[in-house]
Amino acid sequence: MDPARRRLNGFLNHLIGYFAVMIVLVPLNLWLTPDTVWFVWPMVGWGSVLAIHVAYVMGLIGRR
Repeated sequence: MDPARRRLNGFLNHLIGYFAVMIVLVPLNLWLTPDTVWFVWPMVGWGSVLAIHVAYVMGLIGRR
């Protein structure tokens, strides 16, 4: 398999995992502790790692 295709597939798996977990975390937070919004912390933390991953896939970092 082409390395670029492999990186893209890895990113897509990462993205699917991110949305799958957030689909569970947001309702769980709003159901268990509606007065405390904590789902934003994992969303921002994991989202920043996801942004770094997309920069790598686009070739902005890591390959020279």
